[in-house]
Amino acid sequence: MGTALLALALIQLTVALWMYGHLPGTGKAPRRIGTLHRAIGALLFLLSIPITVHCIRTYGIELTPARAAVHSLAGCFFYGAFAAKVLVVQSRRLPGWLLLGGTLVTAVAVSWYASALWYFNGYTLPHL
Repeated sequence: MGTALLALALIQLTVALWMYGHLPGTGKAPRRIGTLHRAIGALLFLLSIPITVHCIRTYGIELTPARAAVHSLAGCFFYGAFAAKVLVVQSRRLPGWLLLGGTLVTAVAVSWYASALWYFNGYTLPHL
């Protein structure tokens, strides 16, 4: 499920870049892209809930070893950034750079790296 969450987050980032005209070579995005962006965002949030409930119930917040600390803090950061993004989207007075979309994708990727990739790699982290 974590890998699906990461894949959807990357799709979400791509759709957002297209929607705001920052995806080279695509031209102006049709209006329905905004609806697609919101739908993928809702799906991402809903998919993250069972993952989060499992992690919190099974492990809680761990600060050792370092991999577990990074994973726990990235997960907490994701929900904080998500709440901030939802509030910022509703305000017309705040600057658009506060939308934090890239930050959310980064939090998902860091969490995935310190959990799913660690698991799939035989309980070791590959070096980047």
